[in-house]
This record gives sequence, C-alpha cells and structure tokens, in this order.
Amino acid sequence: MSPRIFCSAVLRLHKANALSGSDFSCLPMSISTHTKSFLASIIVLAGASVLAETPEALVRQALQRNPELNFFVAEIAAAKGTVRTAKTVRNPELSSEFGYKNSRENSGGASGDGAVLALSLSQTFEYPGRIALRKAIANHDLALAELHLQQFRLTLAARVRTLAYAISSAQQKSVAAREVASRFQALSDVLAQRPTAGVTPQLEARIIDANTLAFRRQEREAALAITTALAELNQLCERPADAPLKIAASKVQFDAASLPRLLSAARANAFDIRIRQVEFAQQGVKVALSKNERFPAISVGPFYSMENAIDREQRAGLGISLPLPLWDRNLGNIATSKARQKQAEASLAMTEREVERRVAQNAAILTAKRAQIDNLKGNELAKFREAAETADRNYQLGAVPLTIYVETQKQYLGLVGALAELQKDALQAAQELEILTGLKLYGEEAQR
Repeated sequence: MSPRIFCSAVLRLHKANALSGSDFSCLPMSISTHTKSFLASIIVLAGASVLAETPEALVRQALQRNPELNFFVAEIAAAKGTVRTAKTVRNPELSSEFGYKNSRENSGGASGDGAVLALSLSQTFEYPGRIALRKAIANHDLALAELHLQQFRLTLAARVRTLAYAISSAQQKSVAAREVASRFQALSDVLAQRPTAGVTPQLEARIIDANTLAFRRQEREAALAITTALAELNQLCERPADAPLKIAASKVQFDAASLPRLLSAARANAFDIRIRQVEFAQQGVKVALSKNERFPAISVGPFYSMENAIDREQRAGLGISLPLPLWDRNLGNIATSKARQKQAEASLAMTEREVERRVAQNAAILTAKRAQIDNLKGNELAKFREAAETADRNYQLGAVPLTIYVETQKQYLGLVGALAELQKDALQAAQELEILTGLKLYGEEAQR
C-alpha cells in the first residue's frame, strides 16, 4: 500500500469515528493515539521513500559490485592465457659440452691433452595440425568461460530483482497487517474501558483480542521476511548485511508468449544448452588431437663439436631427433576421448530435454499466475480496503455483526498477501524463462 492511500484511509477512519456519535466515540483518546501512530509511520515511510531505490537500480549495482563476478572474469583471463599458450611454438633448445680430453695410443706412441667443445641447437616441430587443434580446445574453454559469465550475470540480476520485489511485497503486507491490527487494538482499548454486561460482549472482546494478536504476528512475520531478504540483497550488492534500504517497486506487467515460440528460443538461447554444445564440440576436437598425437614431434637443429688433443678434430652438421612410435600408439587416450565425446553427446541430449521441461513448466506457471493477476487488476484491492473500512465504521455503529467485521478484515489482509504471492511467482517464472529463452516477458507498468 502506498503512503498516500494508507494515510487517506486512516484519516477517513478517524473522521468517521469522530462524527459517528456512537458509544465508541466516548473515548476518542485511544483512537486518536492510534491514528497519530499511523500518521507517524506514514510520515517516516513517505520521507524514506524519497531515498528509495528501484529494483533495476539495485540490479545495476549488483552487476557492478558483486564480488563473485571477479571469479568469472578471472576465469576468462585464464582461458585467454590458455589460448595464447596453445598457439605458442616451443622454444629452441641449446645443448653445450665443455671438457678436457687426454688421448694416448695403445702402442705407447704419441699422447696428448686438449680441450673438448660441443654445441647443438634444436627446434621441435609439432606434427602438422596439432597446434591448431590445441588452439581450438583453448578457444572452446574461452567460450565456456564467457557463457558462464553471461549466465551468472543474468542469474544474479534475477535474484536481486526477486529479492527487491519480495521486500516490497513484504512491506505492503506489513503495512496492511499493521493497519488491521491497529483497528482491532483501538476497538480492544475502547471495549476494555467499557463495562461489560452479559456473555456476548465478553466473548466479542476476547475474539477481538485474539485477532489483534494474530494480525500483530503477521506484521512481525512480514518484518522478519524483510530483514532476511534485505541481508541477502545487501550482500549481493556488496553492502553490509544490516545496511538500511528502502525499495520503490512499481507494479510488474507480464506478457504472453506461445509455448512453441518459447521452446524455439530456448533451443537457440538457453545457456545450459549452449554450454553443452560447446563442450560436445570441444570433445570432438580432443578426439582429433588424441589421434594426431599418435605421430611424434620432430626436433631438428645444427650441431658443432671440436676436440684438440693429439689432433685437432672438428665436426659440424644437422641433427634430427624423433621418438619411434613402436609401443605407445596413444590408443588409451584415443579410447578415453571417444568415451568422453559420447558422454558429452548424451549430456547435451539430456540438457535439451531438461530445458524443454523447465520451459513448459514455467510457461504454465506464468500463464496461470498472469490470468489470476488479471482477475485482480483494477480497483479490486481498493474495493476490499474500502470494505474493511466500511465494516469497521459500521461495527462501531452496531450495524454489522462481529463475524462479518472479522471476516472482512481477514479477507482484505489475505488479498494483499495473495496478490503479493501471485506477483512473486509470476516474476520468478518470467525470469526463469528469460534465462532459458532470452525473451523478456515482464516489465514495470510505469515504463510501458
């Protein structure tokens, strides 16, 4: 309930009590006290609403400040480093030998001493296509990291938006519960100061007291819901958990979309499917790489050696080195990569079915909740609020029995809670569909 509407309702209630001329007006001090309490609460809420933040503003803050984003950003940086490493050619290897040689003929002839020097330089060349395959695998890792970041950002925005609207709904329920509880408290205070004659007035007083306690409990539960949701919302926005925050949330309007359209969009845009598709493609490249690694890398490079003992001897040439694939044909890695590829294919198929199921379920939820919200649109809530005020005035005049009075107040408070639950469920379903399909089926009415 907005502060303006609530304040207007309280003023009408006080005016009616002042002009009714019934026995309940004989003690205006109690009613006046509660009315002032209402007005004080409304003034506080109205002043705080000036500094209130919208759910979309909180979403922008979370997307800028949330510390978990750094994990995914670092993952992208690591993947970029892997890409750079994959396409880097190995460094050449330099080998050198320095020593001393003593040479002596077996026949006892000449002998000599001298230095020994040997140098060689080799460059390893991978088998053709191997570097390109490693680069492709690294590029898939980079694509996965980027998809995970996008998915987290959308999920984070949905969670912040859900918490913001949950706090706003809890605030509305708290105000409504406080309004109804204060009505019953005012009546209880009046009845407590009147002499009771007979059983019926005593029982009515006890019923009013019991309902006052019940409505106060609902008010406290709404306040607890605000506190718990606020702690999580603050942390998502990188704020202290107990930081005060006011939410200025507009009503949400939901759009309709056919199930075939949603399923088609999900097959193309669902993050879970896109991630499994990249993993499946990457696993195919890994199979190709394991087959390529059956063939050895070749090291080629010049060498030079010099010996200076009895005679001076020098050698220079070109050396080639490669392992012989006699015992290890990389068959184990090939079999493993093929099995992983089959797993990735099965995971993709299961994910597609899972996404289709979730799309169908959330589409059904959104359709049902949207229809119920449409039935409550217009001035339904205002009618129930007016009925609650009318019942209060007429009960004081003795024109309405207690059962109707209590039931009217309960129905008004129940409608406030039901509408909040419908909005919450519909928003959750719409945001889940946005994550699955990329289609935004909700928006604030003020923006339309």
